[in-house]
Amino acid sequence: MTRRANDRAARTRSQIVKSATATRGALSGVQNLLVRRRLMIMVSAGILATPPLVAIALRGRQLFQYDDTARVPDEKIAALLQGEQLVPPPPLPPEVFATKEVEQVRPALKDASRDWNLLDPDFRTRLLLVYKIMHEQYGYEMALLEGYRSPERQNRLAQMGTNVTNAAAFQSYHQFGLATDNAFLRDGKLVISEKDPWAMRGYQLYGQVAEQVGLTWGGRWKMMDLGHVEYHKPGFKLGRGS
Repeated sequence: MTRRANDRAARTRSQIVKSATATRGALSGVQNLLVRRRLMIMVSAGILATPPLVAIALRGRQLFQYDDTARVPDEKIAALLQGEQLVPPPPLPPEVFATKEVEQVRPALKDASRDWNLLDPDFRTRLLLVYKIMHEQYGYEMALLEGYRSPERQNRLAQMGTNVTNAAAFQSYHQFGLATDNAFLRDGKLVISEKDPWAMRGYQLYGQVAEQVGLTWGGRWKMMDLGHVEYHKPGFKLGRGS
């Protein structure tokens, strides 16, 4: 009787030991699984965090030096033109430029050249694109006041005072067909003065559009020339423009 009880107790202890061993094995497996999952989470988090960390570390320092102003305007022009050949607008009657109102704002304008063919071809294309955008997107009809300017005319204008120009002959992009003065046409009349709110808004839009196609706008100068744009053609050097 006692022996049978001892055998039963031994079997019970053996089962308890096996059960405990199995339980420890299961717990160990679960623990290993949790560790592996934790490592995977940490690795994944590290991978996801790497780009922002790199961006933060490189903030204020560029990996690539990309001259946006040099390339983008040409790409924009090509995309906007889509093979279209822009044509200059018909010439306005001479009397449009000879009114008293125009003479007060722009002296000697009636003698100015408005021949589009005397402008640099690349500059002409960019300026015509400005005209197109101003008309189609903003409803402003642009008018060319003056394009190419001879050295003699440049000197004559310089003698009229700095309120007209502060550049003598060959100190202006006008002498090279790389600058124009422009204004707006409303109801068949030139609108030049920025005192007209409609014209002032037009000049702001005109300056933005001109800069987007790679032109320099005179509205940003200390002595503002709101209607003036010029093209700083790559490879061409000039002391200062007017």
